[in-house]
Amino acid sequence: MATLGLNDVKTGKKILHNGDPWVITEADFIKPGKGQAFTRIRIRNLKDGRTTEQTLKSSDSFEEADAVDTDMQLSFIDGIGNDRVWNFMNMETFEMFPASLAAMGDAWKWLKGEEECVVTLFNGGIIAVQPPKFVELKITETDPGVRGDTSGGGGKPATLETGAVVRVPLFVNQDEIIKVDTRTGEYDSRVGK
Repeated sequence: MATLGLNDVKTGKKILHNGDPWVITEADFIKPGKGQAFTRIRIRNLKDGRTTEQTLKSSDSFEEADAVDTDMQLSFIDGIGNDRVWNFMNMETFEMFPASLAAMGDAWKWLKGEEECVVTLFNGGIIAVQPPKFVELKITETDPGVRGDTSGGGGKPATLETGAVVRVPLFVNQDEIIKVDTRTGEYDSRVGK
């Protein structure tokens, strides 16, 4: 693994910190009026999403993390409940990689199979999954909308085929397919039946 010096510390670089892979989200070079110049970085843990700040002196260095983002397709889901395993396939090498619920994060809410996702690999295993920006899912359960009833903000909860719950407009009915923004978890539009 390569060692990163202070000049190599840039936004987007992946580093090892306390044995875990982190990505640098901000890097600011600070040169005070008096004293030594230093760099302040904000880093995000790729495994659990925690963020922290570090102050680096000119003599500090990090090891570069062997974390790689790659496009993979969700092939199938094994198991039930918290014991589920999502199996992703690299479309170039056809190699399969399993992902646990912890590695999936909130991405499991939006995936039913065959979606292409950005998967982060670290030491040969999946540590994070980014779902597509928009997914089309079928509504399995929602209350019927009553015309003119906008007292509750004009929306109602709907359960999707993956188990996720989103707020939808009153005119959307059960068994319809809707487009959902996975970044915010909000309804975007109707697709059809």
